[in-house]
Amino acid sequence: MSRLIFLFITVGAVCIPVFGAMLSCNQKEVLNPLILSKQDSIDAQKLITRAFKSITAVKPNIQSGDLITRTGNDFTSQGLRTLNQRNQTYSHCGIASIENDSLFIYHALGGEWNPDEKLKREPFELFAEPYSNKGIGVFHFNLTDTTRQQLIKAAQNYYAAGLMFDMDFDLTTDDRMYCAEFIYKSFLKASHKQMVFNKSKIGRFIFIGVDDIFLHPLCSIKTAVVYK
Repeated sequence: MSRLIFLFITVGAVCIPVFGAMLSCNQKEVLNPLILSKQDSIDAQKLITRAFKSITAVKPNIQSGDLITRTGNDFTSQGLRTLNQRNQTYSHCGIASIENDSLFIYHALGGEWNPDEKLKREPFELFAEPYSNKGIGVFHFNLTDTTRQQLIKAAQNYYAAGLMFDMDFDLTTDDRMYCAEFIYKSFLKASHKQMVFNKSKIGRFIFIGVDDIFLHPLCSIKTAVVYK
């Protein structure tokens, strides 16, 4: 007899299957050892080198207030991508800010990648690194200079306050936020709640997906990089 095994992620009160596989109840699972050749290692290193060159090339075109997205290569990121109802390219997002000639990304991150669960302020190169990501996107919002400045101020204030990650993905609370919620509410603060975003829905669970941010009418793509 066989059974279907699922990997679930829980968002709010919704438990969502993100991966399924058939396993036999009467058979032991046999895993073949993964053997990497010298050429595999060389090819992997070449990919990393090319990716960092792409990251370096993209960096000068990024402005404060730009939305930076990325596609994680782990199972959790793949699961989070399935939450996007219209475009499942990206699993995570952050706000770019140029400070004293350095480019930082503000983003809300939880789980094993960020044990203290506080809002992160990372150099762009670290946010975009190719070891755990498949690629990045850079998006620009058509905003007034004042709104853009207020957007950065909102992100910095959330960071200074030690905003925590929301593992419940609860859009109704403001003391904790998940990645797309942090972006969404920063834009609301910056625009005095004049900007309107699409909200996604699964059953009774209402949330902001990463695609709800970059598919906004005022948002346009600058560049998309796939590490290969």
